[in-house]
Amino acid sequence: MSMYTAGMWMYKNGGGDVIQSKIINQLRERDVAVITDLNLANAYAKAGHIMCNNVAMDELDAFFSYNAGQQSQYQVYLYQVLDESIPCLNNFASFALSEDKFRTSQRLARAGLRTPDYRLCNRNEKQILKNTIREWGGRLVYKPTDGWGGMGIVKIEDERSLDMLIPFLDQTNIQHFYIERFVNYDMTDFRIDIVDGEFVGCYGRQAPADDWKTNVTSGGKVIMREPNDEIVNIAIKAAKVTGLEIAGVDIIYDRETEEYVVLEVNGIPAFATPEQEAMGLNFNDLKIEKVVSLIERKAKAHHHDQSKQTVIELLSA
Repeated sequence: MSMYTAGMWMYKNGGGDVIQSKIINQLRERDVAVITDLNLANAYAKAGHIMCNNVAMDELDAFFSYNAGQQSQYQVYLYQVLDESIPCLNNFASFALSEDKFRTSQRLARAGLRTPDYRLCNRNEKQILKNTIREWGGRLVYKPTDGWGGMGIVKIEDERSLDMLIPFLDQTNIQHFYIERFVNYDMTDFRIDIVDGEFVGCYGRQAPADDWKTNVTSGGKVIMREPNDEIVNIAIKAAKVTGLEIAGVDIIYDRETEEYVVLEVNGIPAFATPEQEAMGLNFNDLKIEKVVSLIERKAKAHHHDQSKQTVIELLSA
């Protein structure tokens, strides 16, 4: 019987079910049992516990949340509370940071990492938007701060286009506008996977011929790419700055400034699909090994801390 128990909620599509099985098997070999399908959408709280599928999740030794689908505010709320009781991967503070494009850019920029130039302004300060598009030579990108997969991102080509967008934004409940300067790049990017501070894999995405977004959900396609030391070091630093134990760092090359730019830091970077593995992406086994080691370390440390606390309480009773 395993001494430690971890919970898991992982995506099943695109080969995720196979990845989950491999993680479970390797954790079992390390004396860590796994309870799967602990979707916080199905959880509820009572008497100091968070219950899901008859499991008191706050009594687990760790929780691995790895579902790239959009999560409801309810799920995120319980995720935050659960993280206060047991180690969650990724930790909630870093997960929440990575979900917010402005906060991520702000953190990266303050750490000296190059990001696209950006502005955040109150919805009533539209003149700042107009001044900015003039300053940036007429091109910018509007992004929802909490969007994912390229959804809601709009490229603005001139001030007239901005004037057309503003009435639409006024009809929303958005209280602030986040914009980025459009980077002159070759419509490809690098996705660098980092686990526990170490490089595990790299590939790229290429935008379709009639678009500029590289996201696969927006029509982009995965391509093979070889990283260099500079890109890997940037990605490792970006993961460290955001605090993510597991990170996918998206990097593009600015052809005007001849610099690499961190576009986004993803807290749930997908494993390679079977089709992508057939292309030659072969980092899954290393990534699984690193993730398993991370879960094992977090689970055992928490279990031992709880055991120590129990002994202290018994001695002081």
